[in-house]
Amino acid sequence: MTDLSPPPLRNDCFALPAGVNWTPVDEALALLRDRLTPVTAAEDVAIGDALGRVLARDVVALRSNPPQANSAVDGYGFSGAVPEGAHVLPLMQGRAAAGVPYAGAVPAGTALRVLTGAALPKGVDTVILEEDVNANDGQIAFRGPLKQGANARKAGEDVVAGDVALTAGRVLTPADLALLSATGVARVHVRKPLRVAVISTGDELVDPGQPAGEGQIFDANRPMLLSMVRRFGAETIDMGRVADDRAALRAALDSAAAQADVILTSGGASAGDEDHVSAVLTEAGAMQEWRIAVKPGRPLALGMWQGRPVFGLPGNPVAAMVCTLVFARPAMALLAGAGWNEPQGFLLPAAFEKRKKPGRREYLRGRIRDGKVEAFKSEGSGRISGLSWAEGLIEIEDGARQIQPGDPVRFIPFTSYGL
Repeated sequence: MTDLSPPPLRNDCFALPAGVNWTPVDEALALLRDRLTPVTAAEDVAIGDALGRVLARDVVALRSNPPQANSAVDGYGFSGAVPEGAHVLPLMQGRAAAGVPYAGAVPAGTALRVLTGAALPKGVDTVILEEDVNANDGQIAFRGPLKQGANARKAGEDVVAGDVALTAGRVLTPADLALLSATGVARVHVRKPLRVAVISTGDELVDPGQPAGEGQIFDANRPMLLSMVRRFGAETIDMGRVADDRAALRAALDSAAAQADVILTSGGASAGDEDHVSAVLTEAGAMQEWRIAVKPGRPLALGMWQGRPVFGLPGNPVAAMVCTLVFARPAMALLAGAGWNEPQGFLLPAAFEKRKKPGRREYLRGRIRDGKVEAFKSEGSGRISGLSWAEGLIEIEDGARQIQPGDPVRFIPFTSYGL
């Protein structure tokens, strides 16, 4: 089957409405949700190779599950309901077992030995547990009442052949592969993994393990972003570090655009003298600097480079991670064909105090202990250790807030973002 790729994104897909200076988080997310579309091609793969892939179209069950009515327990099968009281039924010779069905029919008023998973023969629609039966001399004795259909599974009670088993846009899980197998599906039409290139920028950066001179720091962003992208189910392309040189940055972006569907950069996203990501995108006429009302983060450079969306993240690792989770993560899911994913959060009592001014949405590093949400001791964006300490983000709404211990706060676990 020929791969079918969607058209490239328009260069103006990140453009903000005229006159906008500060963009609230919800508006920024809505713009991304409304303007981005899937960019990945599709292919057929065996279900054994489909884990974590995004369905490109609905999957129809080829066979009902279960395919025939069957027993849910080991016991004895017969027809109809049983009233209250003692009952004795003649027991037929033979049995029905999983994979070894009983060939004949079971006359009314008689019983047959049946085992778990066995297809119910003609004349059997009810099963009584063997623990509730005494069997001897070709008879069984038990007490009612018992409803008709007890301990029996109906054919197709899970999924009926011809029904949609899984819908397009779903990221396939191990449980999904079990469902596909049970309904006879051996191959699925899935999207190719989103390819994400990651670039670190800045003269001050060196890789861990290399000698760091005066004024230099180790590159923390690239290992973090590459690992996050892999956890999101995308393929990573490590473009390495780029010095504060616009020609070198252009070359890196050219190379990234030739290999990837999306480009993530960190550093140089604001409007200073050394903010070369913003400058290069602006020179190309494909730059939109979003001054987002968020803490940490704020400057987020969004643009297009040779038809590829570029997310210019802040250079600070804490802000880079927060912006990736809040903005780039749902956008990449949409670009990958999985639709727009809203992270699931939970209202829990705070175990901290905080006074917040109005104007920006804030994300604190947090974790749950004894049913309450703790906040990291420092809100400083340079405290990378807080990312390791945390188990998720505490989202504090845009308006003013005076938080006291016990007040409800929204906690979003990292797992809700796919980490």
